[in-house]
Amino acid sequence: MVATILAEATRFEYSADAMGGVFSIALFSESRTAADKATTAAFAELRRLDHLLSNYLPDSEWSELNRSASHGAVSVSAELFDLLSVCLEFSRRSEGAFDITVGPLLRLWGFYDGVGKSLEPAGVQQIRAQVGYTKLVLDPINRTVHFKEAGMELDPGGVGKGYAVDRMIELLKRNGIQRALVSAAGSSIFAVGTPPGRTGWPVDLSDPKQPGADLDQLLLKDQSLSTSGCSKKFVRVNGQVYCHIMDPRTGYPVRGTLQVSVVAPRTLESEIWTKAVFVNGRRWSVQHIPAGYQVHLCEEQSESSHCGWLPSPPP
Repeated sequence: MVATILAEATRFEYSADAMGGVFSIALFSESRTAADKATTAAFAELRRLDHLLSNYLPDSEWSELNRSASHGAVSVSAELFDLLSVCLEFSRRSEGAFDITVGPLLRLWGFYDGVGKSLEPAGVQQIRAQVGYTKLVLDPINRTVHFKEAGMELDPGGVGKGYAVDRMIELLKRNGIQRALVSAAGSSIFAVGTPPGRTGWPVDLSDPKQPGADLDQLLLKDQSLSTSGCSKKFVRVNGQVYCHIMDPRTGYPVRGTLQVSVVAPRTLESEIWTKAVFVNGRRWSVQHIPAGYQVHLCEEQSESSHCGWLPSPPP
């Protein structure tokens, strides 16, 4: 924990490892005791969610669902059922570009172990048959989940960090914190209020082509920002670099898009929409991104890249 004393309050900084990355909290409080209490509650919630949503921990509810749901309907907690329901709704709204059933494809391509694999089209299509949000059956009456196809596997990578950040923000607010910035490995961020004397929390948009360089700076206030890109998570196959973001409908990693950032009211939504924009591209996104959201897109063009903010969607 780091503390910096300013005129109005003290800035406290905390961090913890979870979900394969570092979660950090920066907040302003007049009391170290209050700051410690709030962050203890937030990190306890993060640890709970890490266990609930992990696909690496064998005893997590998510892992148990992946093992059992193709054999029959599985009863799940209300929290997990509600989260899966939200995921299905966003799958429909993104026309299948965002899809948590993409697990078998990520495993096939080697994104889980970081070792790229040379694949034949027939093999990709065979595994693609195990993917598709319409094959995920939720029964709201009995609160059960069933996979229509054997071999299906849900991947929490597109929702877990965003959901965790939103829940951490709730705990901080519940404990009286009114100025805070929560970051999940720098890729999903939520800002509460503003730092003293500022109109927002400054957050930089990095340049996917130039490590250490920034493209823009945002001032966030009661907003989330999520960024998805290829610069940190990728595999090499036969000399080609493949981004970890898959198009579930084709079975292949997305090509041509380098980075997407989305500003939204909730971190779960900003994280999900980065995947939808990444897969569906510029033209679709201009027409379908909800009003009030902001989208920054970097695309690869020949030997260079083009980055910029998309125009707001039509009313």
